[in-house]
Amino acid sequence: MTATAPRLGASPIRRPFAAAALVAALVSLLFGLMLAGAGPASAHAALTGSDPQDGAVVATAPKEVTLTFSEAIAVGDGSIRVLDPSSKRADTGAEPKDLSEGSTVRYGVELHPGLPDGTYTVAWQAVSADSHPISGAFTFSIGAPSETTVALSSEEVGGGPVGVVYGIARYAAYTGFILLVGGAAFVLGCWPRGASARPMQRLVVRGWVTLTAATLVMLLLRNPYTGSGKFADAFDLDGLQAVLDTKPGAALVSRLLLLGAAALFIAVLFGTYARREDAVEKKDLTFGLAVGGGVVAAGIAATWAMSEHASTGLQAGIAMPVDVLHLLAVAAWLGGLVSLLVALYRTPDIGSGAVRRFSRVAFGSVLVLAATGIYQSWRQVGSWSALTGTRYGQLLIIKVALIAVLLAVAWFSRRWTARLTDTAAASGGAEATDTAAPEDAEEVSGTEEAPDGVDPARAAQLARQRAVLTATKKKRIRDADPERSGLRRSVLAEAAVAVVLLAVITVLTSTEPGRTEEEAGAGAAATAPAATGPVNLSMPFDTGGQNGKGTVRIDIDPGRTGSNELHVWVDGSDGKPMDVPELKVALTLEAQEIGPLPVVPDRLAEGHWSASGVQIPMAGEWKVDVTVRTSDIDQVTIDENVKIG
Repeated sequence: MTATAPRLGASPIRRPFAAAALVAALVSLLFGLMLAGAGPASAHAALTGSDPQDGAVVATAPKEVTLTFSEAIAVGDGSIRVLDPSSKRADTGAEPKDLSEGSTVRYGVELHPGLPDGTYTVAWQAVSADSHPISGAFTFSIGAPSETTVALSSEEVGGGPVGVVYGIARYAAYTGFILLVGGAAFVLGCWPRGASARPMQRLVVRGWVTLTAATLVMLLLRNPYTGSGKFADAFDLDGLQAVLDTKPGAALVSRLLLLGAAALFIAVLFGTYARREDAVEKKDLTFGLAVGGGVVAAGIAATWAMSEHASTGLQAGIAMPVDVLHLLAVAAWLGGLVSLLVALYRTPDIGSGAVRRFSRVAFGSVLVLAATGIYQSWRQVGSWSALTGTRYGQLLIIKVALIAVLLAVAWFSRRWTARLTDTAAASGGAEATDTAAPEDAEEVSGTEEAPDGVDPARAAQLARQRAVLTATKKKRIRDADPERSGLRRSVLAEAAVAVVLLAVITVLTSTEPGRTEEEAGAGAAATAPAATGPVNLSMPFDTGGQNGKGTVRIDIDPGRTGSNELHVWVDGSDGKPMDVPELKVALTLEAQEIGPLPVVPDRLAEGHWSASGVQIPMAGEWKVDVTVRTSDIDQVTIDENVKIG
């Protein structure tokens, strides 16, 4: 039989389900614009400034080196290291001092006194408040730049094989959470009879096992993930103890404890609840499970909200409960959708009432997703420029495009599903027993009593064989159904798009978000030296003596922080080169109380002096003082302000 797409005629069941799917589609597009999304988006801290600055040349050795970050970080011994040109420690080795004031996050380390001239390397490594490890390095010079033998690891902290496994475990944890919470909510709120269906039991239990295993892996790998990057350190007891003292470690332990309570919930749901026949007692038990399960689910969701991106940045006190609602809505919608598909594939006795109830749950979930998603989008992205002008934003646009494709395919899947649901509902519950899946045949086999004179064991074996044959026959009939074949093709297409989408999301988790990147870029722009090009000055002078008038011309190249070449030409009043007995230059940055820094140029030719390696330690408005002596008693100092760097 040729499969034909179902008509758009609205059955009573299809209308609410399609409405929920339409709203889900719209919200999913908003979902693509969220940095938080259903999975973790990393709002990493970023280095926004330092003293000394990157590439700066200072005249004298500073007493300390300070680093400024965009958000709170966790530091320890060795988090900030200053290395001299020979790769030896130039700092005292003490734990970094917290110099934060108000919203400014700053840490510093003291340096040994009397450091010699040369280029020094500052290497830092920390854990941002959203639990992600960060690291970096920069250099500054004392007196003048020099060669350095410092060799830092090219592997980014949080990367390598440990980072890959940790990332897989992170997404496995989210998947397990969605299946556990969404599957249990679907059974309890939409299809109570599903509590006795083995496929539904397997789905929820597998979600619990996946979440538990992933949490254990993350707890063990937390130390090497934020530190050495070696798998062997996963079993370092001291390192594990240090992890337990951190906010992410405490969150993972809390999640394991809550999963113990979730195991008890699952046992009651698929045990006592599934066997309960009395309607009043079952209603009371439903209420108790709903309240208890809701508390446990919210607690598990809070372990993410209180330790990752929602716990830091703007309005953390609002963002954390919003994130909990967001995660619960994702689980109820996506986990319920997976449960519905499993029920349609493995237990076709699901009725129209369950589908209508799920459509209402899905509708409510997507409304919550819309509200929380818009807030998260504003909080994490912040601006259109961050969406279009950062790598994270560009990846996000690709993600939106993939979601649009996924939703287009999902629309056809929902229509096929609605058609199948109508058919199943019209068939009645009697057909359900005959169409049990082969793996569930053992549940049916023991229901027949052995006739008189027949060995009970033999009778049970025959009953199992008949159940398997009946189930196989019915399964073959269902698989030949054109609507079911169409659904399978649609789901396969959805899965293919979802694989690509998951790859993009994986890259997003290791990419700095747009808002943070813009803030870090603004900080770097404010402190980094600018390549403004050579500085040219022309200053007339008059020493008051005979032949005491002329013009001094100065070139400072390249005219930015660091090493510069300085050339001075002295022209007489007739415009010809003029030799003078003495010429001195000094540079002063009055705003920072730096200088005067003396420069004594060498004479190259008549009226031409030069000095190489003139160090400009910091960008700013510099005053250039030139002292010209034309005789033993005739001398004048002239000055002019110029912006350098």
